[in-house]
Amino acid sequence: MTRIATLVTAALLAVAAPAFAGDTPAPEGAEVYFVNLSDGDSVSAPVTVVFGLKGMGVAPAGTEKENTGHHHVLVDRPPLGEGPDGAEELNTSLPADDNHIHFGGGQTQVSLDLEPGPHTLQLVLGDMNHVPHDPPVTSEVITITVE
Repeated sequence: MTRIATLVTAALLAVAAPAFAGDTPAPEGAEVYFVNLSDGDSVSAPVTVVFGLKGMGVAPAGTEKENTGHHHVLVDRPPLGEGPDGAEELNTSLPADDNHIHFGGGQTQVSLDLEPGPHTLQLVLGDMNHVPHDPPVTSEVITITVE
């Protein structure tokens, strides 16, 4: 029984370890940006957000291919690395919740149904395991107002 528990634990660690690696390199000059939104824009709901990427390619989550990743939109939270988990969040998988929206299918745009009022948005490129690249490929945080 102990041998089975040891094998199961080893298998789980082998699968989970890459999710906490935080060492997928990003090429120099890689950029992610909002194609259709700028800081200070006033928009109507639903909000169409188009993701731009320069110097890298888009690949679905789970795809291990050099110089690729997939998009995440951070909504109404501090900039990546400045949240409650600080720099630690640069080395672990991004959570999936209302403030961290994943596009693991390789999507390059979304329609967000945001409540009226101001909202902050930031794009973050994640590796095959939803971990930010090293160095992180992030957009500036923008504030939009939904009317």
